Amino acid sequence: MEINDVEEEEFEFSRNYFLAKELGGSSKKSGRKFSYTDPVDEQELRTAAINLEPKHEREVASLMERYKASYPDWVFMLRSGFGFLMYGFGSKKALIEDFASTSLTEYSVVVINGYIQSINLKQVVVAIAEVWWDQIKAKRRNSPSQAQKPFNSRSIDDLLVNNIDGPSFREPESQLLLARIASCTHIRIIASIDHVNAPLLCDKKMVHTQFNWYWYHVPTFAPYMVEGVFFPLILAQSAKTAAIVLQSLTPNAQGVFRVLAQYQLSHPDEEGMPIESLYAASRERFLVSSQVTLNSHLTEFKDHELIKTRRNTDGQDCVYIPLANDGLEKLLAEINP
Repeated sequence: MEINDVEEEEFEFSRNYFLAKELGGSSKKSGRKFSYTDPVDEQELRTAAINLEPKHEREVASLMERYKASYPDWVFMLRSGFGFLMYGFGSKKALIEDFASTSLTEYSVVVINGYIQSINLKQVVVAIAEVWWDQIKAKRRNSPSQAQKPFNSRSIDDLLVNNIDGPSFREPESQLLLARIASCTHIRIIASIDHVNAPLLCDKKMVHTQFNWYWYHVPTFAPYMVEGVFFPLILAQSAKTAAIVLQSLTPNAQGVFRVLAQYQLSHPDEEGMPIESLYAASRERFLVSSQVTLNSHLTEFKDHELIKTRRNTDGQDCVYIPLANDGLEKLLAEINP
């Protein structure tokens, strides 16, 4: 009797399992997309983020004091030939710079902010060369007889790299050059990473031989206030990012977009510009020669999420730019010749 009960339970379990799989496989996927959400003004969103009240301030302050107590150990690791790589949740910019300003005062320090997308490795090398040249000139002025002698053990240049996994340093060539700089005798790199895949940027030789990283887990739980300024917010359609995209397009495409933007500003109560009207206005300005040409421009705009389409009350297909009027005016000012 007990055996039959066990068999019935196993049968019921198997039956429920396959029923659940069948129901799960037949469920329809949602057609909603994140791009369908209404964009928020970027400045408004950034202001709201700044005004967020910090939490657990006492615990975070206690954590920072623990890190500061480790500063002498960090200096010892640097003088022993290791590079210093900080990882963990939260911005580490303030911690790294505080460490440099309090414990590395005897050394020359170069700060590189990897979160700035416009930075390049040429600027890094030039900054290091300028520091060395200033040291040589200072030694010649103070003691000419000592100018030709090599650096002593305390003559170390520290290169602080906030976000060594930043957009400008993610190419293999960039990491290779940074590794070669780190392998120089008198250079130590103190860096931070935040991207989950940052360790994949370096191979085994770079990590253990050239960078010679000493990994240190330092979660600060600090907001990325400074770093976030240089990245577009995911919920905001930024006029700045739209301008960057438009600058990569052809002059005629920019002209079509300008026509649409001007129409939207002059007709704020309408649901968008009818495609037929956009074609007529663009053809009149010799921006397009056919409907096919206009459609190719509109497709390009859609791919870059510069425009959206909808149908107005008259049943006409319209296009519109998902930006507030203030942002649209700024965008026009940037792309106007």
